[in-house]
Amino acid sequence: MNLGDLATEARNPRSAGLDSMDTERVLELMNDEDQTVALAVRQALPQIAKAVDLIANSLRAGGRLVYLGAGTSGRIGLLDAVECPPTFATDPHQVTALLAGGVGAFVQAVEGAEDDTAAAARDVDGLEIGPHDTLVGIAASGRTPYVIAGLRRARERGAATVAVACNTGSLVGREAGVAIEVETGPEVLTGSTRLKAGTAQKMVCNMLSTAAMVRVGKTYGNFMVDMRPTNDKLADRALRIVASATESDDATAARAMAEAGGRTKVAVVMLLADVDADQADDLLRHGGGSVSAAIVAAAG
Repeated sequence: MNLGDLATEARNPRSAGLDSMDTERVLELMNDEDQTVALAVRQALPQIAKAVDLIANSLRAGGRLVYLGAGTSGRIGLLDAVECPPTFATDPHQVTALLAGGVGAFVQAVEGAEDDTAAAARDVDGLEIGPHDTLVGIAASGRTPYVIAGLRRARERGAATVAVACNTGSLVGREAGVAIEVETGPEVLTGSTRLKAGTAQKMVCNMLSTAAMVRVGKTYGNFMVDMRPTNDKLADRALRIVASATESDDATAARAMAEAGGRTKVAVVMLLADVDADQADDLLRHGGGSVSAAIVAAAG
């Protein structure tokens, strides 16, 4: 598969005169092109759904979601991973990422890292990825050697594998159990896949982690009841979540949060089931962490 033959590398005829456009026209064109991304992602929803189910199964089994990528693709995976602990109270190792060249490559490019297939195998081995895990390899081109090798090694170790690419018929897709191929087409700036392709990858990662967390009981309705209130803004949000989810006033919600030790989910169950913190813990444990299941159990 030649790089020059890929849609993501093609020249976009709409932006051929980019350097002669005024600033507002450049921005209008970029905005127009960005609007095509959500529709392209929508075409891949059946594959995204399959990937979500794999990830949810891994999390239920005590396994992990591991993103793997190089350059912008790897950074997007890492961004999604680091947001999961504060949003869903996941263990830092439960959703993690492997970036070609190491974490330092997030802020400074590491020359040749995306071509290092041996490093990919070492990285996968180093995390001891196995049958309970799901590895998501991200590559805009769909042909990044580091990602191909990482997917192959994860599959050899028995992990579920997912590929996210922005070209159809991708090499990474052939290495994965589920191939998510979002055809974003030529970029406004030829070959700059940090643009539409990067946007598509971020949208897909948002869906993978969020929908998987919904499946494993990390939400109640559309409330992120497992969030960790680690700063003033999040503490205020947690209080509002408890009050809204339980239709309580702020004072009642604050008392429940205090008795729950700042655990949003426990406070919600306490108020909805009219139980103390220890009982709420037991209900959640028997309900697999789901607030809805805990409330049903309390009522039964």
